[in-house]
Amino acid sequence: MCIKTSFRFAACTLAAAWALTGAAAVRAQAAHSHLRRHKMDIALPLTAYLIDVEGGQATLLITPEGQTMLIDTGWPDHDGRDAKRIAAVAKLADLDHIDFVLLTHYHPDHAGGVPQLLERIPVAEFIDHGPLRETDDKATVAAYNAYQMVLAQANDKRVVAQPGMKLPLYGLTATVVSADGNLLQSPLPGAGEANPYCSNNPPHPSDATENARSVGVVFQYGKMRMIDLGDLTWDKEMQLVCPLNKLGKVDVYIVSHHGWDHSGSPAFVDAIAPRVALMDNGEHKGGSPSVWEILEKSPRLKDLWQLHYSAEG
Repeated sequence: MCIKTSFRFAACTLAAAWALTGAAAVRAQAAHSHLRRHKMDIALPLTAYLIDVEGGQATLLITPEGQTMLIDTGWPDHDGRDAKRIAAVAKLADLDHIDFVLLTHYHPDHAGGVPQLLERIPVAEFIDHGPLRETDDKATVAAYNAYQMVLAQANDKRVVAQPGMKLPLYGLTATVVSADGNLLQSPLPGAGEANPYCSNNPPHPSDATENARSVGVVFQYGKMRMIDLGDLTWDKEMQLVCPLNKLGKVDVYIVSHHGWDHSGSPAFVDAIAPRVALMDNGEHKGGSPSVWEILEKSPRLKDLWQLHYSAEG
């Protein structure tokens, strides 16, 4: 399944492809041949691949200047499943390395695949939110420690994200709006209007986990705007759009937190008013019916895509 719009956004679910062998694999590759040679068949696009890592996240961006950024690396273990899928998509796009890996936070479904990925494709630099704060979760600590070992081997080639920072990408603007629990204070250009949806929005309790420390980014390429907030939680989202909408409207919304109902408040979704929503859920993770309902009622929504059928739904 692939989605393309005028700015060449391709969202692909690859779960079924890994079981294909022989002639079936050849047919599958031929069916996606329009994605296989990035430099040869497209002019100056912003290209994005949403890679199915079974309820984690792995979003690969290729800028008009040919730079690459991978947002999150999926899970560890599973015989390198997620790293293999990311490397396969990189091969489809004719990439021999990734310029930046941005880790939104250190939960294992987002940061766990770093060591296995580095075994398959080089990474020039990492971007993260700084030290781990959630030190009482063993799986998160293990993912963070494995990442620290990679950084040590890479001579600590990393950028610590801060709200308001412009990420080092050419050909588009990528602005950090959240990091380490801190949030953008001044509205982005064209934003800053009062949000009429705030008054009818139920509050959620503050989140003390890594989710609330997610690195969130607004990407702008020409008039196209895309937002990815990782697993940023309801309480933090509200602060970004209430009482003033500091973010403005977007065209593409990478649905926060895999479509789980701890994120994606009505006040937030209606304020950013996406035209397309892309949900990187798993069959048994995310895809909450309440999140679907909020998205479907959003004032500008044209289409909602999921990476998986949702059992919860």
